[in-house]
Amino acid sequence: MKHLIDCALKRTPSDLVIRNARIFNVFTGTLEEGEIAISEGRIVAIGKGYMGKKEYDAAGAIAIPGLIDAHIHVESSMLSPEAFASLASPHGTTGIVADPHEIVNVCGVAGAEYIKEAFSRVAVEGVNPIEVYLQLPSCVPATPFETSGAIIDGRETEHELSRPLFFGLGEMMNFPAILAGDEDVLKKVEAAEAFSKPVDGHAPDVFDDALCAYRCAGILTDHESLSAKECREKVARGMYVQIRCGSSVNNIADAKDAVDAYNFRRYILCSDDKNAKDLATRGHLDDALRRLVASGLPAEYAVAMATINTATCYGIRDTGAIAPRYFADIVLVNNLKDFTVLATFRRGILAAEHGRACFDGTGRYLPEAVRSTVRVKPVTPSDFSITAHGGKLRAMEVKPYALYTGETFIEAPAGELQVKGTDLCKLAVVERHFATGNIGLGLVKGYGFHGGAIGISVAHDSHNLVILGDDDAAMARAVHLLEGAGGGMALVSEEGEDVFPLDIAGLMSSASAEEVVTRTGEIAAHARRMGVKECYEPFMTLVFLSLAVIPKLKLTDKGLFDLEKYSFVPLEEV
Repeated sequence: MKHLIDCALKRTPSDLVIRNARIFNVFTGTLEEGEIAISEGRIVAIGKGYMGKKEYDAAGAIAIPGLIDAHIHVESSMLSPEAFASLASPHGTTGIVADPHEIVNVCGVAGAEYIKEAFSRVAVEGVNPIEVYLQLPSCVPATPFETSGAIIDGRETEHELSRPLFFGLGEMMNFPAILAGDEDVLKKVEAAEAFSKPVDGHAPDVFDDALCAYRCAGILTDHESLSAKECREKVARGMYVQIRCGSSVNNIADAKDAVDAYNFRRYILCSDDKNAKDLATRGHLDDALRRLVASGLPAEYAVAMATINTATCYGIRDTGAIAPRYFADIVLVNNLKDFTVLATFRRGILAAEHGRACFDGTGRYLPEAVRSTVRVKPVTPSDFSITAHGGKLRAMEVKPYALYTGETFIEAPAGELQVKGTDLCKLAVVERHFATGNIGLGLVKGYGFHGGAIGISVAHDSHNLVILGDDDAAMARAVHLLEGAGGGMALVSEEGEDVFPLDIAGLMSSASAEEVVTRTGEIAAHARRMGVKECYEPFMTLVFLSLAVIPKLKLTDKGLFDLEKYSFVPLEEV
């Protein structure tokens, strides 16, 4: 402490002085020209005339605090933690509240331990470029209506939250169980409260008494608000609303209309899911800042939402501002409109500059626990055959640019259903954890795909194999390709076959960031040429079609599930 004081009073040189910066103050919403003096990883002073062992010329750039993603599943990038860091740090990311929900549903707690350890091995001058605030997933499995690779009940949650490994409890998606007073689910949030750890939420379309009840469980945040009205009510009931800007979902248009000069401190930014291509080309939270400001939100609100608001929400001390004693997590941007990141400092160490990481992100930590996780009972084309009995068949209608699905009915003559040449595709979810042989079958209307099959081993939330196609033999072949690759993205067409392996739990690739961006782009482009409409991301839209926590009709390995009825429904209504 004395050393920091001496540096602030210019009695001792600081470790680093960033000169010629315009410094954004998240407390006042104003800019100040001057220098930032840093020692031992902390900001010691802001002003002029400081001595520094090292100096960095900001050349008039604007200094904002390091950006903190309030909720992200790193696995959805399909990148290893090391590769993720190499892409995110150059875009100003210095912290993430990471919910390893996906890999834990495949590998159990060993998956979370892998995420934390892999990130910890990335360093520049002994400092990790991204601080990871790891959440213990609260819903493993997410619902009892699918087969997951692991189960974490209330007792195990209590044990795991006692460990320093976990910063808090991840998104509580099972809000119906909270409202029903389910003892085991409540035990999980009670454990978080006992250890004074935050609980993230997930409560779409929850209002009025139900919202009050959800809040009584101590749940702090929500990223699933569907309207400005819902955002306002959740803020009014004491929650933080996470404005989401991800690859699959973006609710900026709805949320921004709920923000005002009084309540903007209750909004925080998250990406939830961000794929490798978007990270590389659009950016991370810098992308969200650009979009928010372009939508008409004041820049001072937007920056606060990505920095001090998130730190305050989660009780992360000495983080989220450029002020004395705060950790020196600083991002230099060209202006408060474009938010082009020029340099990222983490604890006063230069972590990235001019779009490139200053650390090696090519190392790979691959423990046995996250390998060889695809186990499938052998399938044949007949496993994907659908026989109609003269009634109406349910079909899923995928909403453009959204996670929600609708339901429609198709008249089908008795006999084996033929979908070639129609606007229908078959959809299958194949269990891949224990080779049970479970296969859920359904139909998707209007996706546009034709001429074969595509499949992926990423499928929220239990990550069984999702296969879509109009040819039973091609669908079976896609399963074989995914099993052989240990998971991944597969495509079967008349032109040939293609598979991109996701060898880390069937969710992420150990390849370089550049290869992941290139290969996922290539295979998605091939699927697009097979007719997938522009309003759908060929593969990543599929991963949400088994997400049985968001309405309306979803498919799991156990069958079609109607969220509004909260029960399984038959494919055919006779």
